[in-house]
Amino acid sequence: MARLEVRNLTKAFGGVLAVEDVSFTVETGIVYSVIGPNGAGKTTLFNLITGLLAPSVGEVRLDDQVVTGLAPHQLAAKGMARTFQNLQICMNMTAVENVMVGGHLSVDRNLFRSMLHFPSLRRADVVLRDRATELMAYVGLDAYLQSEASAMPYGALKRLEIARALAAKPRILFLDEPAAGLNPRETAEIDRLIRKIADGGVTVVLVEHDMKMVMNISDRILVLNSGKKLTEGSASEVRGNPDVIAAYLGKAA
Repeated sequence: MARLEVRNLTKAFGGVLAVEDVSFTVETGIVYSVIGPNGAGKTTLFNLITGLLAPSVGEVRLDDQVVTGLAPHQLAAKGMARTFQNLQICMNMTAVENVMVGGHLSVDRNLFRSMLHFPSLRRADVVLRDRATELMAYVGLDAYLQSEASAMPYGALKRLEIARALAAKPRILFLDEPAAGLNPRETAEIDRLIRKIADGGVTVVLVEHDMKMVMNISDRILVLNSGKKLTEGSASEVRGNPDVIAAYLGKAA
């Protein structure tokens, strides 16, 4: 498990503040959701925390260690993994090969050993494939084990991307709109999978627009509006907050 602290995080693009002075703490082993209307700064916030963007101001801590400004691969080595709003799947590979790619950090890829085809490296590949096979079953995709990614339905690809992220053995997992574009049955599958991951000890932080799903699975919810923290609390606290209702529906509503 991992504890995340975000302190006064700010990102300016020219004269525009995409994220402004946002602070929050994610305790270990929970599902923590970030919501807000379009343009609220949710994905920018994710990108700042996961190393795709450098903050203008502020600090990110993982288990009391400052990780602000570290590159994504450095954060991955510390136990942080993420998925993206748009699928980042290698369509010319099989499903299990995609998951194996996510486990590359745990395999010794020393160039000299690779050139000599050391048996230990071949054994590591077998271990990696076995682990990928287990993860495919874990996310409910064992039927697609040898399928080409390009032949899989969209809902299955969403779970495949989560399996690949889990292959890196994260302690904290960031999911950017995992239910986007899914039908109700597929959304329910993602819902159960996220809860299963958190119950297994991985802290989950997600951005999501499906409010039914958010209210169903979240232990804590952060609401952003125009780059600023609007409120934070439990699902029941956020659901009844008049400022949240106004931000989503307009003050007249």
